[in-house]
Amino acid sequence: MGELPMGNGREIFHFANHVVKGRWFSLFASFLIMAGAGATYLFGTYSKEIKASLGYDQTTLNLLGFFKDLGANVGVFSGLIAEVTPTWFVLLVGAAMNFTGYFMIWLSVVGKIPKPKVWHMCIYICLGANSQNFANTGALVTSVRNFPESRGNMIGLLKGFTGLSGAIMTQLYLAVYGNDSKSLILLIAWLPAAVSVIFVYTIREMRVVKQPNQLRVFYYCLTIAIVLALFLMVMTLVEKAVAFSHAAYVVTATVACALLFLPLLVFVREELDVFRRKNMPISPPQIDTEHRPVVLEKEDNSTTLEIKKGDTNSKCFWFTDIFFNKPERGEDYSILQALLSTDMLILFLATFCGLGTSLTAVDNLGQIGESLGYPTTTIKSFVSLLSIWNFFGRIFSGFVSETLLVKYKFPRPLMMTLVLLLSCIGLLLIAFPFPGSVYVASVIIGFSFGAQLPLLFSIISELFGLKYYSTLFNCGQLASPLGSYILNVKVTGPLYDRQALKELAKKGLTRSSVKELTCIGNQCYRQAFIILASVAFFGALASLILVARTRNFYKGDIYKKFREQAEATEAEMASTNNNRIH
Repeated sequence: MGELPMGNGREIFHFANHVVKGRWFSLFASFLIMAGAGATYLFGTYSKEIKASLGYDQTTLNLLGFFKDLGANVGVFSGLIAEVTPTWFVLLVGAAMNFTGYFMIWLSVVGKIPKPKVWHMCIYICLGANSQNFANTGALVTSVRNFPESRGNMIGLLKGFTGLSGAIMTQLYLAVYGNDSKSLILLIAWLPAAVSVIFVYTIREMRVVKQPNQLRVFYYCLTIAIVLALFLMVMTLVEKAVAFSHAAYVVTATVACALLFLPLLVFVREELDVFRRKNMPISPPQIDTEHRPVVLEKEDNSTTLEIKKGDTNSKCFWFTDIFFNKPERGEDYSILQALLSTDMLILFLATFCGLGTSLTAVDNLGQIGESLGYPTTTIKSFVSLLSIWNFFGRIFSGFVSETLLVKYKFPRPLMMTLVLLLSCIGLLLIAFPFPGSVYVASVIIGFSFGAQLPLLFSIISELFGLKYYSTLFNCGQLASPLGSYILNVKVTGPLYDRQALKELAKKGLTRSSVKELTCIGNQCYRQAFIILASVAFFGALASLILVARTRNFYKGDIYKKFREQAEATEAEMASTNNNRIH
């Protein structure tokens, strides 16, 4: 690691200012924000408190789960707001929504306010969950635009930290509040909001510049993230077997936070190299203008560079533009061109089947463990394991799909097909349980659920361009809450309640005889999860159609224009630097 500048205090101040304003520190802030943006994955931990405190049945709880998923996945508003406002405003809006929604839920559960109506709770959880879209849009979209040639790695890392969010916040709430699920809701309310406010001005879009050590830095971050995930997984299993004191929980949370901040050391080293190069004269790189004519256009705000090869689009009617004169895959589509394309419709169907079934399994995991007779501490272990393997799925699909794409032209849609087939296995393990099968199902469902999101976001950016990425990637996941509503609220919840009523009838009881409608036994979720496995398999078949449609596109060089843009930017910066020096 290079030595820090040891000149006068002014030089150190300039370096510190350079670090804080640099793209690597912006990425570090994005890591922290995304690590707090996964509160929705903890629903299985605190949903039991909501059900018991407010006297809900499973169908009502699943309705809350749907509104949670609806808020978490309807990010169109955050995308449209990001098109016309700066990133700091997007992050502040998200922070306000997060605190308001979850704080009202906490007040309701602990009885600080009168028992709210069900539709009130639906609004609260939808509002709180929707805040994560503002974090995604502010942090993830900005980072992808800052590092476009490594978008698979970038999305995998960022969504990976979101996948770890549940396990990280579980350790923090155990250290701060003890084993109190109600207080977990309070932590979810204030912590992510505080992180967004602290780093609100740090995350911003910058010009694309060639980073010589970029891939190596991402693999350093990957290593740190894997160590953090393994630590959290080990501690989850140990805490299940051994009774921890409060001091032990504090130590565990401290180590987790230290690992979470460790990437900052790597980024400071990289910024030191950038700082030194910035103050040295360098020769502009040679660009092949004979075969690749490039025209640089600098926007008025001097923050982005566009490379254009000539205006080949002729004026035509609006309807024809949207449905017939669409750009080539990989070029910048308009919002309507992308949303009304066949590729997006196929992605929508695959997402409906894949994320819809996965979210249903995630939301019911607590009740699944209960129905199979697992104790409360074991059920919390299921949720934490799912969160951790959610992380592994995200980084796997991000880094592995990127490597396979660059080296072997392996299309990302084919990776999505394989992930959906894997999801079918996890769902069937719940439909036909055996001793310990829920542990395996938690791992498989968590992994496949996590792997789908980076693939979806990467495919959208590759097929439809980055110009309107803020809106398009949020539109792309709209199928997820729709799938969750149909499969969770209309299928799984009623089937569970019907089986529970059968169990009551066998005992000679009616629904009015019990406060909480609970089903115990292997049969409780069997029929529902057979249906879910069938739907996931259908989604895998749908994604195969996209594989066939895009095979020629993925055989080409999809990152060529971004390399040209980076070379052009580097040439301009080198010329400006030499002029300043001479």
